[in-house]
Formats: sequence, structure tokens, C-alpha cells
Amino acid sequence: MSLSVKPSPSARSYAALSMGAAVLTIGLKFGAYALTGSVGLLSDAFESIVNLAAAIAAFWALSYAAKPPDAKHTFGHSKAEYFSSALEGLLILVAAGSIAIAAGERLSHPQPIEQAGLGLALVLLATAINGGVAWILLQASQRLRSITLRADAHHLLTDVWTSVGVVLGIGLVSVTGWLVLDPIVALLVAANIVWTGFKLLGETGSGLLDSAIPDEEQKAIALIMSEYETQGIQFHALRTRVAGARRFVSFHVLVPGAWTVQRGHDVCEAIEQGITLALPGTDVTTHLEPSEDPISWDDEKLS
Repeated sequence: MSLSVKPSPSARSYAALSMGAAVLTIGLKFGAYALTGSVGLLSDAFESIVNLAAAIAAFWALSYAAKPPDAKHTFGHSKAEYFSSALEGLLILVAAGSIAIAAGERLSHPQPIEQAGLGLALVLLATAINGGVAWILLQASQRLRSITLRADAHHLLTDVWTSVGVVLGIGLVSVTGWLVLDPIVALLVAANIVWTGFKLLGETGSGLLDSAIPDEEQKAIALIMSEYETQGIQFHALRTRVAGARRFVSFHVLVPGAWTVQRGHDVCEAIEQGITLALPGTDVTTHLEPSEDPISWDDEKLS
């Protein structure tokens, strides 16, 4: 038997919020670049374009992942979220390459920064917006168990630290007059973005390869099982995987062969409901077997 929880469509509203924030910060950062001519600020603005593309992809992925199971996708569509995080990772790497090219050119031909005060004020406003939205997305990702929202939130936090680094770089240029600091900061920004991109791609690959649920969640399952083991019930062939906001758990339940089908079914039902209550959004599948039959233990190696 399988129990499932439909993914909450409210996650899409957070992706829409991220899109709105990206549009606003793009305007602010390109405005700051136009005022100052800083390649560091240009790199920061490019990253906000990546934020917008990622937010659009997140909105699509969350919409698709919320679709119910159908004849061709009997386990649902929750893995669609990984397409969003993969695309975000690739876009981040493209943005990093563009930033590195622009910074390399400016490193060879340094240029003075103008109207630094007004430009930095616009960037700090954009940074505050990104920081606030990132905090909201992190809270939502924990509540909705969404890898898409979590990836978007961490990307926005990376953007926040990027902007802080750019602001510090421009401040140092203004104080020291060392124009070369501007493209150097841009190159450091590009390196940081590359790290974020590869990290997101790694998380995406892990999800697509059906990684097991986290250790603390497996401990929660083990605790529930231990309550039944005191009654002489045994378990093996436990397998778990994560797919977007959903978990899938399957295992074999071994009970005395003299039990009636009804009694065994009731125990499996109670175990499944206990796990689903402890870990909302989990599909639980059990297989009932007689503990005295040697064949029941042939698949123990799956544990």
C-alpha cells in the first residue's frame, strides 16, 4: 500500500516573488553600473540576470512538479525540480564566464569609477532586497521541502555576499585609488559563482541518482520500527529515496505465519501511517511476509 501527499502549489508563489525581486535588482544594479562604470558592479548585475532566469525555471519546475501522478508518471512529477536546479547551475557557470571576460579586459585597461556613492547606494538597496527574499525562500523551502526554493535561496544569498564584496572593492578603490582592485574583485566574484554553480550541479546529480533520505529521517523510521520489533515483528529490505519534495520508503514486514491476512494488513497500515505522520510528504510501501519461511529472508541483502 502507498500513502502520498500532494505537493503544495503555494511554492510557486515564492518563485514568483523571486522573479519580481530579480527584475527589481537588475534595474538597480545596471543603474549602478551606468553611473559608476565599475566592472565589479557589471558582474553583480549579470548575476541578477541569472537570478531571473533561475526564478523563471523554478516557477516552471514547481508548476510541473505539482501535477498529480498519471499513467506515464505513476510516481508523480516531483523530480522536475531537479531540472530547475540543474539549469540554474549551468546558468551560473555561463554568468561566471562572462564576468571573467569583462574583468580580464578591464584588468588590462583600468578605468576610473565615477559617482561611487550613488552607485553603491543602489547596490546596497538591491542587496537588502535579495537578502530579505532569500530569508523568505529559505523558510518556505524548509516548510515545503522544496529543493528548488532552497537552491534559489542559496543562490540569492551568494548574490548578497557577492554584492558585499563588490561594495568593499569599490570602497577600497575610492580610498586607495588603485583602479586594478575593481576587476580583481570581479574575478573573485566569478570564482565564487563557479563554486556555487558546481555545488548546485552536484546536488542535482545526487537527487537524480535517487539518493537515500537523510540520516536523521532514517533514524525516525528506525524508531517507529523498534516499537513493533518488541512485539516480535521484524523488518528488512529497507530502501529510501528522495525526489524533489517527496520521499519514497519501502521495506518488508515479517510477521508470524499463523497471523491472519487481516491482522498483518492492519499492522502494515499502522506502520505506514506512523511513518507518514512523522515524515509528511512520504510515500510508504510495505511487503508482508511470514517470518518462518526461508524464502522471506532471501532478499534480506537489500537492507
